[in-house]
Amino acid sequence: MNGKWFLMMAGLIIIWSVSWPIYKLALVFTPPLLFAGMRCLFGGVLLGAVIWKTRARIQWRKNWKIYIVTGTLNIALFYGLQTEGLKLVPSGLFSVIVYFQPILVGLLAWLWLGESMTLTKVLGLLLGFLGVISVSAEGFSGHVSILGIIFGLFSALSWALGTVYTKKNAHSVDSLWMVAFQCLIGGCILMIAGLSSEKWTSIVWNDTFLWGLSFGTILGIAISWILYVMLVKTGDASVVATFTFLVPMLAVVIGTLFLNEPFTKLLFLGIVLIVASIYLVNRKQTTKQAVIKGKIGA
Repeated sequence: MNGKWFLMMAGLIIIWSVSWPIYKLALVFTPPLLFAGMRCLFGGVLLGAVIWKTRARIQWRKNWKIYIVTGTLNIALFYGLQTEGLKLVPSGLFSVIVYFQPILVGLLAWLWLGESMTLTKVLGLLLGFLGVISVSAEGFSGHVSILGIIFGLFSALSWALGTVYTKKNAHSVDSLWMVAFQCLIGGCILMIAGLSSEKWTSIVWNDTFLWGLSFGTILGIAISWILYVMLVKTGDASVVATFTFLVPMLAVVIGTLFLNEPFTKLLFLGIVLIVASIYLVNRKQTTKQAVIKGKIGA
């Protein structure tokens, strides 16, 4: 993980963090599934057009399963379940459920990819999750739906499975085309779901909606997923996932600075816990610390 890796990670965290308040404003003027579908579909079309000259790298017969699986896990299920779940569960609680993902990635990457798992890393993942709880605690008020919680858990699981599957297959497929096809396939599924349950005429084509759609298409989907796939490809999946604990934290900080939301003691505590989490997960392990083997049966 060199300087370029950390710059890419910083870019990803910033994009995903500012996406929350931008989408929050845009969703006033559009049905959620259609908005998610348009962002993903347009993002895939845009990326495909930009890299069209490299279409020989698609190798559809060899890689079609990878495109379909990543499109289903990373886009259709992740965004679809997230969109529906947010209708049923308070946003703070839902954020906590979705950001159980880094813990799931750590477990799956240990079992499936042979990444190391130490007591220090386990402690770091748990601290990060506690940090997300602290940061999101202000949004816990409201009706809690069991179905919404289930949607949140499956959203986290689909993201975790998609991350580990991406890592496992990243070196056998062109990264840019994998992102393009996962957005195209996932976006189509979301559009079909949206058109079957929402009204196209409900979209208000004003500046706020168009700005949110443009941001989501270019940065929120195409560029951010390129960064995410490249980061997962070149680093431990569990480490990359741990850095995403910063997303809800920065989203709340941005809301505090620009949307006049309060800066609370719980937010400060969450920041401290998340920073400690990232430090512990990235801390170089010694032989004594490696109490759990990276590979089963090692």
